[in-house]
Amino acid sequence: MMDRSRNYGFFFYVLLFFLLSLAGWLWEIGIYLVQDGKFVNRGILLGPWLPVYGMGGLLLAILLKRWEYKPVRTFFASMVLCSVVEYLASYFLERGWGVRWWDYSDQFLNISGRICLWGCLLFGVGGWLLVCYAMPYLRMAFRKIWKMDRGRKALQLACLLLILIFAADAAWAADFPNKGEGITARAAKDL
Repeated sequence: MMDRSRNYGFFFYVLLFFLLSLAGWLWEIGIYLVQDGKFVNRGILLGPWLPVYGMGGLLLAILLKRWEYKPVRTFFASMVLCSVVEYLASYFLERGWGVRWWDYSDQFLNISGRICLWGCLLFGVGGWLLVCYAMPYLRMAFRKIWKMDRGRKALQLACLLLILIFAADAAWAADFPNKGEGITARAAKDL
């Protein structure tokens, strides 16, 4: 008899994507609340998620799992992988919509204003925390819920709903991207 409790990979990674996208959104909301004292919905989408954090986190969770017990290697690999994801996201968002959602031109050691040393270091720390500390607990919690029939059905339903809402948000943003206060001053001139 097949053990259905082990076939959770897709659902785990879908929920991980949304969890990390939400965490990234909350992180950036927090930054603007502290810096400017106001709420700023960051990113191209309207919902409470920044997919660049979700995709970066998924890459780290999948590619660096084998280094879970190698924190230094995980730190540097996270720096590189997440910086590449951020650079590419910035490039494609600007090419697709003609708007730059972030600009690090005034930061030390930046590359085309798309990434900077400070951001790379933060990505390294975040990736290290995710891979070496959070992922083992997230996998364990997910497995516990997945083993229960009701838990498995609830997780599957949650994934389906999140995917549908996200797809609707992305479809809307394709024509009407969030170009609010979250974009850089230089990009605002181009609107």
